[in-house]
Amino acid sequence: MRFVSFERDAKPALGIREGDLVRVLGDETLESLLERGIDLAEYARTNSSEETISSSDLKFLPPLRRPPKIICVGLNFAEHTSESKYEQPSYPTLFFRVHTSLIAHEQPMVRPAVADSEGLDFEGEIAVVLGKGGRHIAKEDALSHVAGYSVFNDGSVREYQFKTPQWTVGKNFDGTGAFGPDLVTADELPPGVKGLLLETRLNGKVVQSANTNEMVFDVESLISIISEAVTLEAGDVIVSGTPSGIGWAREPKLLMKAGDVCEVTVEKIGTLRNVIADEATA
Repeated sequence: MRFVSFERDAKPALGIREGDLVRVLGDETLESLLERGIDLAEYARTNSSEETISSSDLKFLPPLRRPPKIICVGLNFAEHTSESKYEQPSYPTLFFRVHTSLIAHEQPMVRPAVADSEGLDFEGEIAVVLGKGGRHIAKEDALSHVAGYSVFNDGSVREYQFKTPQWTVGKNFDGTGAFGPDLVTADELPPGVKGLLLETRLNGKVVQSANTNEMVFDVESLISIISEAVTLEAGDVIVSGTPSGIGWAREPKLLMKAGDVCEVTVEKIGTLRNVIADEATA
């Protein structure tokens, strides 16, 4: 199933995508359903209404607006590690995003107004949404903790990312973490989303393209390794890493500017589209 979060009458609502239509389920959020341990498929069956809305008329919201945690993975494709001038680490490179950085499909991705930033870089990724949490999760059991998958664009303000050895600030500017549009339940996809094509396009041109089989740490490894240290919770999001082709590594650099259109497509999951806009200043 494909769950879509959207705004209706100035409130969040939830629906199921059926082709170009979204069937309305109600106003309970995915966060609430996952937190309560509700089976998503059963919820959809018992709460499906007769009301449908064209997806072109929706104001999308991120699939989850306030996940308990957003854990991002850096350097998870070897060619990206190489272009970034790092040695491939033997342990996942982890950092956190905050929910205030999230934006939805078709919402503007914000190029910040800070004077010492040249622009905003793209990073197409797959978001893993957990349906149940735990600590010390065995790798062989890890995929049973996944509710579904979505698409993410980890918009990065590179000058701020590299101001210090920690990447946190450059990865958390408001309006830079695009997420959505659908949460596709795990049963509709290959286990661990293996063998899927991930592509990023900037103004229609492919700038990133890789197969998920190229991940250094696969989804089940990430869940197991992270849970060695951190208690994972239902609704947590793991943003699983970007392939090579980032704009910062190019010569000349290819950074996003106002009016650019960035699209991230993951095979069988969907396309996330955002137009770049300059930050409004008073």
